[in-house]
Amino acid sequence: MQKIEWKYLKGLHQLYKLKQTRLKITNNDFINQVILKQKKLIKFKVGNHSIIEASSRFNDYYEQEFLETYEYYNNFFEKSGIENDAKKSFDDEDLKALMFVFYNKEELKKNVTTEKKLSALIYKNQNSKYLSNKLSVKNAVLKILELTEFPEKDPKNNQWRFVVDCIKPKVIVLCENLDCLKVPLEYKNHNIELWYVGGNNTKPLEDISQDKLKLPIYYFCDWDYNGLQIYSTVKRIFKSKGVDVKIIQPQTHEIAIDVDVKHHNSKWNENEFSNLKKEDFSLTQIEFINQLIIDNKWVEEESLDLIKLLKADNII
Repeated sequence: MQKIEWKYLKGLHQLYKLKQTRLKITNNDFINQVILKQKKLIKFKVGNHSIIEASSRFNDYYEQEFLETYEYYNNFFEKSGIENDAKKSFDDEDLKALMFVFYNKEELKKNVTTEKKLSALIYKNQNSKYLSNKLSVKNAVLKILELTEFPEKDPKNNQWRFVVDCIKPKVIVLCENLDCLKVPLEYKNHNIELWYVGGNNTKPLEDISQDKLKLPIYYFCDWDYNGLQIYSTVKRIFKSKGVDVKIIQPQTHEIAIDVDVKHHNSKWNENEFSNLKKEDFSLTQIEFINQLIIDNKWVEEESLDLIKLLKADNII
């Protein structure tokens, strides 16, 4: 599924239902280049270019590519009470963040944190003042959490464990970052239950009861010093419960990027194997990590296709 902002998705749905829309959906590059020009599934009305019309083939394409996502987003708007008109300035990341807050609001309300801390949590690659600078999103977050304002001081304990449940899970994937949990629909459809405990905040894992540990558990993370070090901590916690957690390995070094890239603060050190615990990794994984260290590179979790990797290893 292509990343399409809500206002454009709303326009596509109008085409699906009404066969035409006045929304300026061709401002979106994918809609303009692929749906309009390449596939010719939509067209401007003859004599009136302010109206876009759907072709006879549009509905089949929309049902296959966008309908499930539209209904998932629309269901969020209806349940949350957030206005869902096409004028909202929510981009794709805003919408994912708001949905995450809504579907995890009870956990977040138990551990209400400062505006900056929450902003950093739900917007990994943005400045911690993002919410302050985007009032429409901030106000929506406050509404979802039933708050008038964020606290000025951060509570001492932020012991989160966010879970994306599915009816018949086949496997549990513990994610270092939140990104997968913001778009859980595809993972639910593949019977993958996602967990997030917040990077170094692994203490909530110690309190997980044995009945929740019957499924195979995998760890999905950045392949850098911090991510692999946290994996060892997670592995130790689960080992004490008699459970062996396995890490999900990238297939290639080609997607690795320099450790000095902007917004990345995890560096390899000069000690043997960068002070990581070799016993926690297979020989193949050790070779992969050593090459990253030599090249001074890392692999970002968001660049990995979790479902593709699970299928490649015959896990799902």
